[in-house]
Amino acid sequence: MSVESPSARKFPDYVAPTKIHYSGERAPTIHLRKCKLATTVGGRVREHLFDQAEITLGAMEDNDLVLNDETVSRYHCKIVQEDASYVLHDLGSTNGTFINRVRVREGFLKPGCTIGIGNAEVKFHAADEKVEVVPSRKEKLGEAIGRHVKMRELFAVVEKIAPTGTTVILEGETGTGKEVITQAIHRLSQRAAGPLMVFDCGAVPKNLIESELFGHEKGSFTGAIMTRQGLFEMAHGGTLFLDELGELPIDLQPKLLRALEQREIRRVGSNRPIKIDVRIIAATNRNLEVEVKAGRFRQDLYYRLSVVRLFLPPLRERSEDIPLLVKHFLGAIPSNRAPDGRQRIESVSRDAMDLLCGYGWPGNVRELLNVVERAASFAESEVLEARDLPEVLRGEVVSPARPLRAALIAGAAAEGGEGTFKEAKERWVSSFERDYLVALLKKNKWNISHAAREAEIDRKYFRKLMRKYTIEGAGDEPDEE
Repeated sequence: MSVESPSARKFPDYVAPTKIHYSGERAPTIHLRKCKLATTVGGRVREHLFDQAEITLGAMEDNDLVLNDETVSRYHCKIVQEDASYVLHDLGSTNGTFINRVRVREGFLKPGCTIGIGNAEVKFHAADEKVEVVPSRKEKLGEAIGRHVKMRELFAVVEKIAPTGTTVILEGETGTGKEVITQAIHRLSQRAAGPLMVFDCGAVPKNLIESELFGHEKGSFTGAIMTRQGLFEMAHGGTLFLDELGELPIDLQPKLLRALEQREIRRVGSNRPIKIDVRIIAATNRNLEVEVKAGRFRQDLYYRLSVVRLFLPPLRERSEDIPLLVKHFLGAIPSNRAPDGRQRIESVSRDAMDLLCGYGWPGNVRELLNVVERAASFAESEVLEARDLPEVLRGEVVSPARPLRAALIAGAAAEGGEGTFKEAKERWVSSFERDYLVALLKKNKWNISHAAREAEIDRKYFRKLMRKYTIEGAGDEPDEE
């Protein structure tokens, strides 16, 4: 009888389909895997249920499962949950660890198998618990803020999956707070004491990405004047956040998959494997399923990463959160502090808040933060007034005669209120976004960089919006300035 080693694993034998997919459309049901160990003492079977990512077994009282047998070492072995499977690791025991009577140093556990720990035997089972997510009562999780039901459902999901150690993909538009959610997952995980490293796949030149992730040896390429650790090594024992994963070049995706599968990396210019223990959280504003079908993203890597998929709603779909966010930003940004440390602006006028809540926020929470920070810098009183806000929020760019909210209401009335509220809202938000982009481009003589700078949104995202609304000129400029 043979026992499979983790290093022999191949995709997709041990990769489960997506366990959790929170899209924000309906309350999700989570399938949580739990480890069930059965022991027999005095003819009686006792079952022990565990939901943590690591379970220790041994004779000492501080083990998760204590076995009173003279053949069991003090810290005999441990069971580790690795995304879609459980792996048994011997901890240097005196009398050995066995799976179905085969001695192992490490090996995969399959439901119903018997673990031999010295002369003691433990039956292993994997339980799958269905948990219907109830919206959290919290309006804040770490630095993430929201009272809208979609955000409170997201908070509840994050609290459930954070301790499991599973890989997560965060989906949503630019600026929705994916890095903030990543920080919350890390803080709630068993890796909270370890490092959280961040890598933006779209912000580093393609020829340097491999070195940034995996490190390099001295002399491995021109400019490599010294050996350097990569982010995988630096994140050992913690979490690695891969932002804008959809921007990762196709030729580097197999190397990332290999690192995830084999739990080891090789530096550029080296043949020596380095063991790693890292949790991956990835974020993207692209639809990776579409990218897979188009051949721009590897299917095996997509399935390997998307054990948990969470969608972050855009700010325009949770406008009730805007007053909460504005209050938080005013209390946090340095530009709103007087020399003596007190908060200069304490409140927002009703007119200003109406404008903030009526805007479409193409740049989402990040754009809101920029607007509040800019307004706080120029405000002359202790109340943030409409005059302190950028011209676009006051309706001066899109329609000088009518504020945005009035324009939307008038437009909806002209349509006769056709379709659902959500459909009507999406039509008019799209209409506003296109009109705003065209007006801003005309004002800046169709210079995309100047227009994006005035809108205070990322230039790449500005160009994506131009492509979305088929505005001429979106493909005329290179990606890099």
